Amino acid sequence: MQAQDVLPDGMDQGNFNGVAVRKGTVGAFLANARVCLDAAAAPQTVAAARRDIQDALPALRALGLFEILQIRDAGLRAWVQEADGPGGL
Repeated sequence: MQAQDVLPDGMDQGNFNGVAVRKGTVGAFLANARVCLDAAAAPQTVAAARRDIQDALPALRALGLFEILQIRDAGLRAWVQEADGPGGL
């Protein structure tokens, strides 16, 4: 399967398991995770990245991202699990 098989050119979002997911959601999650792991990142930058991750969790769950991949950093993984709440990750 290729990217265009999941979300064809010209489409900016798709419906996955009943959740509208924008193109770029996984890429944004990865960028925000890197910010959270950057020891030199300003606290307000990390806080914004965490808000963005939390907002994306329903879409990431609908995609099944965390059923296949595990966040390597234990601290970030624990924070995401807590942010996702009961029944989440």
